[in-house]
Amino acid sequence: MAQEKPLDVAVIGGGVNGTGIARDAAGRGLSVLLCEKNDLGSGTSSASTKLIHGGLRYLEQYEFRLVRESLMEREVLLRAAPHIIWPMRFVLPHNKSLRPAWMIRLGLFLYDHLGGRKLLPSSSGVKLINHPSGAPLQDEMTKGFVYSDCWVQDARLVVLNALDAREHGAEILTRTECLSARRVDDLWEVELRDLLSGEARTVKARALVNAAGPWVASVLEQRVGSNRAAGLRMIKGSHIVVPAMFDHDFSYIFQNPDGRIVFAIPYEGKFTLVGTTDVEYEGDPAEVAISDDEVSYLCSAVNQYFKSGIAPKDVVWTYSGVRPLYDDDSQSASTVTRDYVLDLDEQEGAAPLLNVFGGKITTFRKLAEHAMEKLCPLINCTAPDWTDGSILPGGDIGRGGRETANQNDGQSSVDFDGFFERFAAQHPWLPRDLAWRYARNYGARAAMVVGDAKDIGGLGRELGDGIYEAELSYLVEQEWVVEAADLLWRRSKLGLHVSNETVEEIKSWLGQNGLSGRRVG
Repeated sequence: MAQEKPLDVAVIGGGVNGTGIARDAAGRGLSVLLCEKNDLGSGTSSASTKLIHGGLRYLEQYEFRLVRESLMEREVLLRAAPHIIWPMRFVLPHNKSLRPAWMIRLGLFLYDHLGGRKLLPSSSGVKLINHPSGAPLQDEMTKGFVYSDCWVQDARLVVLNALDAREHGAEILTRTECLSARRVDDLWEVELRDLLSGEARTVKARALVNAAGPWVASVLEQRVGSNRAAGLRMIKGSHIVVPAMFDHDFSYIFQNPDGRIVFAIPYEGKFTLVGTTDVEYEGDPAEVAISDDEVSYLCSAVNQYFKSGIAPKDVVWTYSGVRPLYDDDSQSASTVTRDYVLDLDEQEGAAPLLNVFGGKITTFRKLAEHAMEKLCPLINCTAPDWTDGSILPGGDIGRGGRETANQNDGQSSVDFDGFFERFAAQHPWLPRDLAWRYARNYGARAAMVVGDAKDIGGLGRELGDGIYEAELSYLVEQEWVVEAADLLWRRSKLGLHVSNETVEEIKSWLGQNGLSGRRVG
């Protein structure tokens, strides 16, 4: 396929960093193409602990810049996507044998003030015997601390960035592999292959971004022919999901004797999410999986605190991801920096290459902004930063329509309950739990899912467990869904709730209707 005019930026990798950079670049008026060999967010970005947080434990590692930036971004992202990001209160039971109370108070004081907190309540001490979170804990846990962070539907955050990039003119290609990239004169020549159709395509670009996550090294070595990824260190993080261990909305952060922390978080209404581990990883990132030792470690970690323990037999689901961290020579996997490093390969008279190492899901937007600060002078882009005050698709749930974070008072944009009640009132025929799921997943774009339907029959055939054809059509046409797993484990976590029969119905429906979604670009 011929390309008449070179692109400004080509991006390899459809995780949160790649889609964030594509969005930022496209919003500056640049021509952008992003290719992802699998589904959006199918690697590290969907294997997080699902938190938008400053990283309380990073204070002990003196990563004050990272914590401050993360805390500031927590506020920006909460305003930008209040349908998929929401406040969460965390309880830290005090274990006298690990850290003194004064140290925790000092850490929480810094956590409250480093990032200019405006939207979330501050931390406080609590007597667990009088607090709802104290009931499931062992009796010796009498004192604790409560602080704020945010929850995020991580894979949906990736999709929203890709949507916004596309709506600013970017071309987003999923199931499309980069076969090679080489400098030709003053441009990058990138050879692509559609893995579903087999169609090959070559594009030219003025700049290339390697945001392939755990595959950043293999892209450099096998596709670009460079060894600049020598500083990559891969750390595996694994999580387990068990039946709900408590019946309140607080989450827990537990200290462990090995210096690590483990979270126990209410998950999908019926479950508790426990994680994460930190293990050195040297295998294929595509084959990453939790080990028996990791399952035992996570069970043991929470059993030190809860009255009712869990065992490996209680685990209903697990997931693992590989963090592509920058190697700072830390001796322990848990102390390797989570900060990002942007490696610019700039050669005189040659097109630039930007390699992305590390980073947290919380700081993706700032990472993208810094990436463009490096690239813009090299491709003659003078457009200013813009994402700080921009709402992500579906996030405009305030009464005033599409607001920006800098224009509202900070509260209307995060009033999800008010938005849900309005949406439910506008569609009284929708079962309330289905209306809630649509509102929570799609925000203001839930209206696009419902379309012109006036009753439940207007949503088309039910494939089972409250999944209707209208939602599948929306996901195929707008959100790059091709396979059942795209819907069940990344656009949602319905895979934890639906029957095998429903899964087969979804596979069958997608087999007949699914590929049309690739035409949206």
